[in-house]
Amino acid sequence: HVQLVESGGGSVQAGSSLGLSCVASGVTVGNYCMGWFRLVPGKEREGVAGILLMGGRPYYDDSVKGRFTLSMDNSHNTMYLQMDSLRVQDTAQYYCAAARDCTASGYPITATAEWGQGTQVTVS
Repeated sequence: HVQLVESGGGSVQAGSSLGLSCVASGVTVGNYCMGWFRLVPGKEREGVAGILLMGGRPYYDDSVKGRFTLSMDNSHNTMYLQMDSLRVQDTAQYYCAAARDCTASGYPITATAEWGQGTQVTVS
């Protein structure tokens, strides 16, 4: 049984930093395509960052490039998202995802991905 559990969201002021964690069970994160997505009510879900297997180069959406950093800790089966210089536009529910396969742009294929429950990030 696959389970992904996010944590680390919260409410911060613009310019601040937050770190999100995604602890996986039932999968080995190093063997999966992993990624972070976010959802704002009324908008489509968008990929924020993704990585093709452990040791690969992370991919970032242009809106977060240079501000967000995806990292992996295989020993703790955990994926992280460090978010710096947060903007009001980063306000969203953030989800981690894991899939056997990636899209060409480096994100887990959402149709077959496993998802966490989400964690809210609010920037004001």
